[in-house]
Amino acid sequence: MSATAERPLRIGELAELTGTTPRTIRYYEEIGLLGGATERAQGKHRSYTQADVERVREIVRLRDLLGLSLDQLSKLVEAETARAELRREYQRAQAPDVRSEILEQALGHIATQLELVRGRRRELEQLDAELLEKRRSIQHRLRELGR
Repeated sequence: MSATAERPLRIGELAELTGTTPRTIRYYEEIGLLGGATERAQGKHRSYTQADVERVREIVRLRDLLGLSLDQLSKLVEAETARAELRREYQRAQAPDVRSEILEQALGHIATQLELVRGRRRELEQLDAELLEKRRSIQHRLRELGR
C-alpha cells in the first residue's frame, strides 16, 4: 500500500494526483460530484482518501472523453455511485427476489448512463458528418479550379 493510501490527503495533494487544481476540487464538491465540502468541520482542512483520488480521476476521464456538461457529468457520476451502492447491497442480499430487484435498479442506472453516452455519440456523429461535407465541398472547389 502506498503512503498516500495510508493517510488522508490534503486538497493540493489530491489535485496533483488527479491533474486538476484545488479550485476544481472545491467546485466538484460544491456541485455534488465529490463529497467532502459538507463533511468537514468549519475551519478544518479538507482531507481525502484514495477513493476520492479514484473518483476525481474518473470524473476527469469522463469529462475529457465524453465532453459532457457538468450537469450531464453529474448525472453520469450519480448513476455510477448508485450502481456501486447496489453492488454492495447485492453482495449482502441473500434472497433471490431482493437480488432481482437490485439488478433491476442497476439496469435503470445503466440506461441513464447509456442515454448520456449515446446522446454525446450522436452529437459527435453529427459533427463528423458536417466536417465530411465541408471537406467534400472544398475538394469539389479545388477540382473546379483544376487542382
